[in-house]
Amino acid sequence: MIEVTERDEVAVVTLTRPEKLNALTAAMRRRLAAEVRAHGRDTRGIVVTGTGRAFSAGEDLHEAVGQSLVAEVESFHDMTRAVLETRVPVVAAINGLAVGGAAEWTLCFDARIGTPAAEYFFPENHIGLSISNASSYLLPRLVGARALRLVLDSARMHAEDALAMGLLDEIVAQESLLEAAIARVHRWSAPGTATTVHLDLLRPSREQVERAFAAETEAAKQVEESGIAQAGIARFTTR
Repeated sequence: MIEVTERDEVAVVTLTRPEKLNALTAAMRRRLAAEVRAHGRDTRGIVVTGTGRAFSAGEDLHEAVGQSLVAEVESFHDMTRAVLETRVPVVAAINGLAVGGAAEWTLCFDARIGTPAAEYFFPENHIGLSISNASSYLLPRLVGARALRLVLDSARMHAEDALAMGLLDEIVAQESLLEAAIARVHRWSAPGTATTVHLDLLRPSREQVERAFAAETEAAKQVEESGIAQAGIARFTTR
């Protein structure tokens, strides 16, 4: 369900579960964190993309029935932690719909390039789930005070709106997506550049990210203990 190839010294990580809109199982989340760590120092950069209509539908809620929400959230946190541990640029190539935890994961990436079919969707609030991936810190960092409305509205944004808001950095034709993402990595990692030190200086603060992880884990405990999370998952999986 995950394919890793190397193109022009760039690791391309592709989600290959299109029949489920690349929804992320627990095993896939662990594999993504491991692959990012494995290629985060010995390549020129990493590009993450999806196949089919979606980048990723986020957490596989069918698998999540009866599981610990806290453990699920913490596995997403480790995906974000893995990206921020890298020493190379990490770029999201958003080929289609990006939902929930998968959309939130891209907020820590160094660039997000989409196609006209790209969409961002943050449905957690109306399902009864809580946000993850340090998005309580990263989303306001990108879009400012609009973050609260995006989360409370369970907003779904098409590519042009996501670009205007700062969630996407660029929109390119579908057939040019991977090339554009790889070209961005090459431009940033050209010989003689000081990209590594600037990643350290300009990426989100690790201290703030870890603080957000802790707060989001506590929020997950609250919605789990209240019962609204499992009720929301049940509504979703039986509709």
